[in-house]
Amino acid sequence: MEGREKGESVAATRALLGTDVNFGSLTRSMIEWLGKPDGVTVHINHRVNALNRCSDQRWHVHVQNKADGAKRTANVNFVFLGAGGGALPLLQKSEIPEAKGFGGFPVSGQWLRCDKAEVVERHNAKVYGKAAVGSPPMSVPHLDTWVIDGKRSLLFGPYAGFSTKFLKHGSLLDLPESVKPDNLLPLLSAGRDNVDLTRYLIGQVLQSPKDRLAVLKEFVPTAKKQDWRLEMAGQRVQIIKRDPVRGGILQFGTEVVSSADGSIAALLGASPGASTSVSIMLQLIERCFKAENAEDARQTTLKGMIPSFGASLAKDAELSEAVTSRSNRILQLSEH
Repeated sequence: MEGREKGESVAATRALLGTDVNFGSLTRSMIEWLGKPDGVTVHINHRVNALNRCSDQRWHVHVQNKADGAKRTANVNFVFLGAGGGALPLLQKSEIPEAKGFGGFPVSGQWLRCDKAEVVERHNAKVYGKAAVGSPPMSVPHLDTWVIDGKRSLLFGPYAGFSTKFLKHGSLLDLPESVKPDNLLPLLSAGRDNVDLTRYLIGQVLQSPKDRLAVLKEFVPTAKKQDWRLEMAGQRVQIIKRDPVRGGILQFGTEVVSSADGSIAALLGASPGASTSVSIMLQLIERCFKAENAEDARQTTLKGMIPSFGASLAKDAELSEAVTSRSNRILQLSEH
């Protein structure tokens, strides 16, 4: 509130409960654990160049070691494409019928970051505003306190950008090469129906440092340019898919695409966060491992991991309160 004009009206809703996750640290911990059991090998710094279904009904996955350039082929029964923006090109290479009609629209992200201790120490929350009229849902501005490896920072954004890359360190040819005869109509239709988004992205790309600071000052009126620096985030590749009425639609969020026999699945769309990742994986298990999922032992295991599995928190107030209390206890959050 410091620095605001007297008489300015400000409304806010405060939620005391909440925590954040260092997904980089979490991912490293999970991969380290995954590599310990017998029969499991983790390969990092590798690139999947192609995959194809062979006469034995197995998938042949062609992989290259980026460190030394060595190539090999892995023959597998099941493939999951969870490669962020890189999932769409690989799904297209699979040539499964379910992949037809899907396209992608890449949007890059930028953030203003502040590490100055006297500024950072004065803010200890995640504060969300409202997206501007005509802008996409992912553009909701917010000021976040981040604690990474014990060091506190403030991040403000997002500021959108545009690149034809599907990954942060991808190729400028990613978008052009993803255009196929089967998704050309959906791509053109989505472009026709999203003029506001195009206008918004152009405006974001043309923003000057002064323009970005002005948006920040709506949250922090006393912000100074020298205390904040611009950082690039990752790429989001929004889903474009066929639509029987419009020809094609731009879809925000995520979608699991799988083959009829469940031998391959891909996660498309913007980056899934903690609120959606578990439900996405449960959906994948249900689709691709139907026989195993029907076993009582599997159901018992899932129930042990997820106390609300198979039930509705929206319809069971007592269960909802029990799950919330359990989560708060594990995360060491106060309930008051």
